[in-house]
Amino acid sequence: MTPTVRRAGAFVLVGALALAAPALGPAAPLPFAAVAVLAAFVVTEGPLFELFARPGDRRDGRLNGLAGFALAAAGLALLPSAFGMPLVAVAAGVLVLACGNFAEQIVRARRAGPLLAVTAFVLGGMFGGVAGQAAVTAALGSFAPAALPELTFLAASGALLAALLRSVLFVRDDPLVVLSVGLLGWLLAALPLSISTAAIAVAIVLTVGFGYAAYALGAASITGMLAGTLLGLLTVVLGGIGWFAMLVAFFGGGGLAAKFRYEEKASRGVAEPDGGARASGNVLANAAVALAAVLAAAASPLVPAAGAEAAALFRFAFAGSLAAALADTLSSEIGGLYDTPRLFTTLEPVPPGTDGGVTLQGTLAGLLGATVIGAIAALAFGGVGPAGAAAVVAAGASGMIVDSLLGATVEGRRAGSLLPVGGAAVDRALGPGPAIERRVDNRTVNFLATLAAALVCVALVAGVGLVPA
Repeated sequence: MTPTVRRAGAFVLVGALALAAPALGPAAPLPFAAVAVLAAFVVTEGPLFELFARPGDRRDGRLNGLAGFALAAAGLALLPSAFGMPLVAVAAGVLVLACGNFAEQIVRARRAGPLLAVTAFVLGGMFGGVAGQAAVTAALGSFAPAALPELTFLAASGALLAALLRSVLFVRDDPLVVLSVGLLGWLLAALPLSISTAAIAVAIVLTVGFGYAAYALGAASITGMLAGTLLGLLTVVLGGIGWFAMLVAFFGGGGLAAKFRYEEKASRGVAEPDGGARASGNVLANAAVALAAVLAAAASPLVPAAGAEAAALFRFAFAGSLAAALADTLSSEIGGLYDTPRLFTTLEPVPPGTDGGVTLQGTLAGLLGATVIGAIAALAFGGVGPAGAAAVVAAGASGMIVDSLLGATVEGRRAGSLLPVGGAAVDRALGPGPAIERRVDNRTVNFLATLAAALVCVALVAGVGLVPA
């Protein structure tokens, strides 16, 4: 067993202190606080120090990694008595990270690649999360086999979030991962969930298959795969298959469009980097509004005055935001192949790839993408009908317009220039000049466009009274 694997196993033992929370009650943070004090001020050498020490800890002569992990766990353990967080969220937050990291280090010791390593992290985190939650509920006398699907959903969601954060953060940021997983577990545990064993099994198979297919086809990086899988799991469990179908249409359509004539777009300087593979930032920028709509719809039964009407409006917000995301993606990927773009605000000719540049071909492709989402919404949601589908398409078109308007006015402009900068082709066309002054980046523009589309869709259906039960 390598020192890295032994260290990860020792962290699991520390994380297991969370299982004592039901017995300790308000004193649950104390064991973790004691570990933090020992790690920071007492254990500075010897076998115990060597067991827990990361490379940076040896340089500093202090177990900073262990101290940070224990402090984050103590913070989580404080929340149940202070704010009513369920104890299962504490167990999930601590053990998902500890067990996931242990499984990952075992696989890495065998020189496995990054995909196998992140898979091991997710599976190990899921196992630790389910086992920890089951042990805590058993200690509280409330465990029942019927609760396992919900515990699995909470653990799987937490493991995917932890893997995603670990992929984009440093190891020293593990305390942030612990707190994030615990807070997500708290949020999901507060929702009125009703999940069967078959439903969670289908959800996991669908979303894992969806994420792996995107990675295998080169449409997503590992972080993009993790973000898409997490989003898909939350969508199919909290929303349903119809919601998931729209999500698949967005990711599938966008991925195919990015790959379409990629070499030609690369030669023109307008192709997405990394072979068109979408990273987590791109996924979340386009789908954050949709995720918020899913969570809000799932939480709407908690507000009796809102009822089915609010849930229906959130369905339209979800569909409208994805219609805009797909419309914008298709318009950019298809429009970048043509030499006739014009700046949205002035209609003056601009080089391909210019932020805010639009083409007839790209606009038509974008409208087609919005129509696809509208058609799926009409099939997936009862009572939507042609009028509801038209509202979704109109919202998608409005989001595409907002994206072009922001691109032409505030996104990535060259200081002192009237032309926005959109890629290598634009830089070549403009020649030497002042440095780029990026006031709003592309991801922010994508988020704002999808948010505008969601609001437009809700306003349209609310304005005409088109709110299905």
